[in-house]
Amino acid sequence: MRIAYFDCFAGISGDMVLGALVDAGLDPGLLRAEMEKLDLPGIDLSFERTSRQAIAATLARVRLGGELIPPGEEHHLEHLHPHAHGHAHEHAHEHSHEHAHEHHHLDEILGRIRHSRLDEEVKERACRVYQRLAEAEAQVHGVPPDQVHLHEVGALDAVADIVGAVAGLRLLGVERVYSSALRCGTGYVDCAHGRYPVPVPGVLALCRDVPFEQTGVQAELVTPTGAAIITTLAASFGPAPPFRQERVGYGAGRRDLAELPNLLRVRIGQTIQTWAQDRAVLVEANIDDMNPEVYGYLGERLLEQGARDVYLTPVYMKKGRPGTLLSVLADEEKLEAVVEILLGETTTLGVRFHPVERRKLERASLTVETPYGPVRVKVGILGERRRFAPEYEDCARLARQHRVPLLEVYEAARAALPQEERP
Repeated sequence: MRIAYFDCFAGISGDMVLGALVDAGLDPGLLRAEMEKLDLPGIDLSFERTSRQAIAATLARVRLGGELIPPGEEHHLEHLHPHAHGHAHEHAHEHSHEHAHEHHHLDEILGRIRHSRLDEEVKERACRVYQRLAEAEAQVHGVPPDQVHLHEVGALDAVADIVGAVAGLRLLGVERVYSSALRCGTGYVDCAHGRYPVPVPGVLALCRDVPFEQTGVQAELVTPTGAAIITTLAASFGPAPPFRQERVGYGAGRRDLAELPNLLRVRIGQTIQTWAQDRAVLVEANIDDMNPEVYGYLGERLLEQGARDVYLTPVYMKKGRPGTLLSVLADEEKLEAVVEILLGETTTLGVRFHPVERRKLERASLTVETPYGPVRVKVGILGERRRFAPEYEDCARLARQHRVPLLEVYEAARAALPQEERP
């Protein structure tokens, strides 16, 4: 599988994505041909070689109505004033008299994309990016998404950024996108609604549940369009999965920064294995003074709250005391709920936790019909191989209901697999 890994060490914006893809080998002529399928007059993409702190890169520029968007200006989800002093990744919208002060509703923008001559897959993904933009702005301003006015992000250069990113990845044959954690700056930007802190509210709304690091760089590193693109398209955020690297590209931001190269890096290549990856948190406590009957109840509570796994390990503690290492694996957003249960339901005086990376098989599920009733089956996928595991709860329920051995239900579930699915 061909993947693209975006290394957002200096943030991300829409035009930086385009620059990085072209720098990685995307043919600008093919990308322009895709943009022509939008049937929107006056859009022209150009790319120029540049560098940031001696690293060669590509800078993407957009022309609307024959006018070059001036560098050093940008737009924001929060209706940023065209002369804001943010991190100049993206473009102003006062370059064309026709579109300078237009307000766009979400359905108008989605309609333009859906009625274009773009490939259906490109249409669908670009529309999902805009849907996320609308939902983020709706959350910030407290209105329903279908009533949101997409001001600057609804203008045509944002259409170019988003559709160009989606179409460019497809032209490069990228099947899946991954991303590093996002690094944002600090400071303030002047917006139409006042002076907003960086990261601006729309970026925070888009990046909920995404690994996010705020740096001391006095600039806006993550823009709304960039955040919408990467949070919609990326399968996960974190370290790069194992892959054979084929291409590397650098997309330049509009300004030079003293603290770090103002670049977005994309690495493209083939995965080595077909396993998936994600992040979780491992919470642990050593306990040597609790009634062991509590552990069963505790495990049930933790699993009900969304823990992925709960397990006990016998250990020897200080002064040679036998004890139990209680381990809970959970999603990062479940951390506080898990800690609250452990501190409230056990005798421990404290817990420790740390993030963990997981590698796992691609997974699917199916339901088979057995003589005893339907049974769900988990499927682990490793290349052309498949591993099957009937769901214990289904099998146990049917075994009790029909008064037959549990293993008999298991065998019936495996025998009911479609012929092409059998190991």
